Amino acid sequence: MALTLDIVTPEKKSFSGEVENVYLPGTEGELGILPGHVPLVTGINPGELRYSVNGQVEELAIGAGFVEVSQEKVTVLTDLAVTDAEIDEAKVEEAMKRAEEALTQIGHSENTEEVAALQGAIAKSMAQLKLKRKRRQI
Repeated sequence: MALTLDIVTPEKKSFSGEVENVYLPGTEGELGILPGHVPLVTGINPGELRYSVNGQVEELAIGAGFVEVSQEKVTVLTDLAVTDAEIDEAKVEEAMKRAEEALTQIGHSENTEEVAALQGAIAKSMAQLKLKRKRRQI
């Protein structure tokens, strides 16, 4: 039994194809999906998404979003999905530094939306840096 994986961002469909399994950062922890999985819809956090095709593991850094799982299909809707080759480490580090500085300047402000946006940007940057640095060590 095969499993179809679709990864969609606002800009494009990042991946669509048959896979053996999918592992992604759910809001309650890492979620592993195999063919025949019970249907579910849940949120995802920024982190690493892994899937296998013909025994080869592929990895992406993803942002926040949602995943819909059926017995034969996994659809990931996220605001970021990039491979390690697409990550510019210097630019990501700079973006993370700017977000951290802005968060420090806001302090205990009442603007919770701005705080959440900055925390989200930091989490996405951390996911990208973790994947890039992990791939560099291999």
